[in-house]
Amino acid sequence: MRILLADNFDSSSVERLRELGCDVRCEPRLGPHTLVEAVTGVDVLVVRSTKVPAAVIATADALRCIVRAGAGYDNIDVTAAAAAGVRVCNCPGMNAIAVAELAFGLLICCDRRLAEQTAQFRQGRWRKKEYIRARGLKGMTLGVVGVGSIGEALIQRARAFDISIFVWSRSMTVDRAAELGATYGGRDRASLLRMLGECDAVSIHLAATDETQGMCDREFFAAMNDGAFFINTARGALVDESALRDAVQSKGLRCGLDVYQDQPPVPEAEWKSPLADLPGATFTHHIGASTDQAQRAVSEEVVRIIRVFMETGHFSNCVNEDELAQATSPDRPVPHQRG
Repeated sequence: MRILLADNFDSSSVERLRELGCDVRCEPRLGPHTLVEAVTGVDVLVVRSTKVPAAVIATADALRCIVRAGAGYDNIDVTAAAAAGVRVCNCPGMNAIAVAELAFGLLICCDRRLAEQTAQFRQGRWRKKEYIRARGLKGMTLGVVGVGSIGEALIQRARAFDISIFVWSRSMTVDRAAELGATYGGRDRASLLRMLGECDAVSIHLAATDETQGMCDREFFAAMNDGAFFINTARGALVDESALRDAVQSKGLRCGLDVYQDQPPVPEAEWKSPLADLPGATFTHHIGASTDQAQRAVSEEVVRIIRVFMETGHFSNCVNEDELAQATSPDRPVPHQRG
């Protein structure tokens, strides 16, 4: 089996794939354009942040599966893959702790303004009087929006700091909230807006879909309390950045952000976000899942997915089975099948 790893991958897992008899190519600097040529003859494509548009899938002549080495898969054209008979699989939950740790770190940064203090210290400016007061996390109320594996991991850490928690998701129930040791915040838009008014801080943990795109809009930020903290380690597409900018300026919100609209699709680039000059903000470079522990866990899950396929012919964690079924239904023409 020919495998292309289009992003950095744990070296021990590369060796495990080769021990399985796979022909493995590691090309972590590929982008959407160079990927078009590189994917020829490949059975399985593995990506982290590299985008896989329809043009890449159309060029692939042997592709059976695209594995997203992580949970979210909005960087892959899942519909185009299904139309071409290509499965898309992901690795849910493997990086949950890493993302939750970053979200909690950003929460602390918002409270103690660590980024601003560091910047002024480097400039030779001693401003203890400006930073001498912080509210502290104990007794704070945190709203967790989206309660999958990452949201759950964040809740566990918040409880250790004596933080009160509200939970909201489209599948949330009163009983589930009680299991989490949290207050039920609802499951629809109206209840979300009410919950925001109860919270000192809000952390977003939702997938980027047509339904969630731009959900953190002017109405959302208007419902938040003055001076509240806004944390986003999920996806930049969830946030109306113009609305966030205005809320920071008019309501004194502080934010900790790891993801952004229109962020570069490559590891290194010259780029400045329109949010870069916001006061009271802490920014990171979409590195929520980037710990050694998380990368090893994700890499091991990728190996498992490929090993199981080689042994059984079944791809685990396939996220586009329904679309594949529709694409190959008797009422529609059969797409070109790979492999």
